[in-house]
Amino acid sequence: MSVPARLLAFAVVAVLALSGCSASSSSDDGGKASPAKTRTVKTDYGEVKVPTEPKRVVVLNHALAGYLYDLDVPVRATIPEDADGKGKFSPYWAKEAKKAGTTFLPWSVDGFDLEAILALDPDLIVGGGIGFPLFQAEKVYDKLTDIAPTVLVGKKLGDWRSQFSFLAGDVFGKADVYKQHVAAYDKRISEVKKAIEPPPGPVSFLALTGDGTAYGLVENVGLPTEFKKVGIEPAPVFAKGGFKVYGQGGDMFELSTEKVGQTITQPSVFVMGFNSDTTDVATLKKNPVYGALPAFKSNHAYDLPYWVLRGDYDESMALLDLIEKKFS
Repeated sequence: MSVPARLLAFAVVAVLALSGCSASSSSDDGGKASPAKTRTVKTDYGEVKVPTEPKRVVVLNHALAGYLYDLDVPVRATIPEDADGKGKFSPYWAKEAKKAGTTFLPWSVDGFDLEAILALDPDLIVGGGIGFPLFQAEKVYDKLTDIAPTVLVGKKLGDWRSQFSFLAGDVFGKADVYKQHVAAYDKRISEVKKAIEPPPGPVSFLALTGDGTAYGLVENVGLPTEFKKVGIEPAPVFAKGGFKVYGQGGDMFELSTEKVGQTITQPSVFVMGFNSDTTDVATLKKNPVYGALPAFKSNHAYDLPYWVLRGDYDESMALLDLIEKKFS
């Protein structure tokens, strides 16, 4: 056999051997390709390749962490609910957080501690949501992406359904879990709507900070829309008042003391704190401005816990229990 012929024969044998190896490894998994290790997620900030099975997720918004526990995603760390706060797990996911060994990252009004995030060696960062955490994450988005793939929940996703749907389906590939949770929520909506006698309406909503600054809630965004689902109709306060949306959240507008008296004239009002239980109806009633409001005078002013304001899935379910208990 000539040299070229021998080389050709060797090449053929080599190709056949490689083919055999390929066929052998293919048959080991039933002829199926290995599952992809990353998933491409479209966000308001561009496409992001994320791991399909992340192991060390950092969540830069306390209000988003609950979704990840519902999805059985390992949360390595999150931030406190309040900037400069020590941090406390939500009662709705405290058990899961302790089991996962979740810790709190330092967080201040100046921003996130990037060195602390880097030290955790995350394989995925989830941030954004409503309000200040989104604003801060946008400012350092490029730096966050240098640490790990970073997915921000954009401001267009303004309620728990859209946030949960995006995280479950787009980010973590668990759309079926979201569907199961929504089905349970919708069932509960129907039960509560049948069980309650709504307060006199339409109703308005007030959130107060620790220093007494009052904010009305935009009626077609977030919390008021959840009340509407059970037959408690929000008043068009924002739509008719000529107000401007406050801050980054898109769900509140500031009210001066004078404007409170002129604007919160609805038959019923719901009152809550902002980021903590800063006040209550009994305390506000002692203030001449609030005590003179129709809802306060007729005893149709109602307390709500602060966490309902921008509630996640679990908090929204708990809210339905509160509404049912209060108005059954």
